[in-house]
Amino acid sequence: MAGENISRLLSLARKFNVFYLEGLPQRTCRPFVVDGKQVGLIRQDVVKQLVKYPEVFSIKHLEAEGYAGYVELNPAFRDYTERSRTVDKVLRELRELDVFVALRGWRDEFYEVKTKHLALLKMDRSATCLFGVRNYGVDINGYVKHPSRGLCIWLQQRSDTKQTWPGKWDNMVGGGLSVGYGIKETAVKEAAEEASIPEQLTRNLVSAGCVSFFFESERGLFPNTEFVFDLELPTDFVPSNSDGEVQAFELLPAKECYERLFSTDFKTTSCPVVIDFLIRHGVITPENEPNFTQIVELLHVPLQTLYEFDVTRFAENHENGQRNNIPPA
Repeated sequence: MAGENISRLLSLARKFNVFYLEGLPQRTCRPFVVDGKQVGLIRQDVVKQLVKYPEVFSIKHLEAEGYAGYVELNPAFRDYTERSRTVDKVLRELRELDVFVALRGWRDEFYEVKTKHLALLKMDRSATCLFGVRNYGVDINGYVKHPSRGLCIWLQQRSDTKQTWPGKWDNMVGGGLSVGYGIKETAVKEAAEEASIPEQLTRNLVSAGCVSFFFESERGLFPNTEFVFDLELPTDFVPSNSDGEVQAFELLPAKECYERLFSTDFKTTSCPVVIDFLIRHGVITPENEPNFTQIVELLHVPLQTLYEFDVTRFAENHENGQRNNIPPA
């Protein structure tokens, strides 16, 4: 690893976790509660719009105690279908009003809003960042053990027409976990669509755990968990796109991909997957990276700790006028 790159890895890891590292400002984010359970985090700019829909969203205040309170989906909506339909109606209206940049990327593709393993509703994937809902996706590291170039990684360049991160370099294959699809199923589907990887090769997918991070942009909050797969490919295999979302592929020696990662030409939220690959394959080690342990920790942010808001305890403390043990909003 080039010496000048060593000091930049930690800065890169911090970049996609800056919101988490700075903490959740008490007066700028509120827990989003559905059926008594926290499923998201909502910034104040979003709260200002949701307050216009009191029949759908209830804004609970506790300013006297120094906490911002929380946002609750009306408990009158009792099941998955009713909640999904009601929230979707609001989102479509906000989209028509062009209130949020995020909704310009409307996909008609849905993500689950859930607590642990229980799905409480679904919403268009473009809107989840407005509610700080945890997102899940899959990424495939396509790599080659080249006889002369050594360990090499396939990267894709996203199409200039993509709604998000257009023209940026990215992992070889990646996609969100949509309603109705499993993790491995999504990986196989995306491999075929984005890189034309045939079934006989995707049978060799190897699960490599996951990475998690908390990223913020003008669009909203992105608490992401990416399920990672490694796929060794034949030296003569060349990926090709079939869904119009990729405009180029490039095979890079692993030791030469740092500058691509550090540049503004790489999709920030895909950097953790590549860094994780380089660590697991011995390219980044404790010997050549003095910030090794910090970087590893930043690839596995414990997102569940941000979603432990207890509505009952909040109400009890509010009633008793106590602040002790109230999680900051």
